[in-house]
Amino acid sequence: QVQLVESGGALVQAGGSLRLSCAASGSFFRIDVMGWYRQGPGKQRELVATFTSGSDTHYADSVKGRFTISRDNAKNTVYLQMNSLKPEDTAVYYCNAYVVGNGFQSSNYWGQGTQVTVAS
Repeated sequence: QVQLVESGGALVQAGGSLRLSCAASGSFFRIDVMGWYRQGPGKQRELVATFTSGSDTHYADSVKGRFTISRDNAKNTVYLQMNSLKPEDTAVYYCNAYVVGNGFQSSNYWGQGTQVTVAS
């Protein structure tokens, strides 16, 4: 079983910064893709940033130039550095990962979410 545990969410003033972390734990062969999604109040869950293949990244247009995704493969951890935060960034942020198990099957996992609130 694989667990994704997010941390770093908080209340911050507009223009501020936060760094989210997501650590994967459990028994598995490798992690293929890790990324971040968010769900704002009354909105559908949307992609924020993700690694696609290798070290390639993809960002939502709304966060380009403000957010940076990075990872530490040795720690099975992905980070989301969020700068110049806006009230519209307020959401629950979820970590997502495609993980190859020890039987070489690929499964998709979600974290429990971490709340980011940006005050105007």
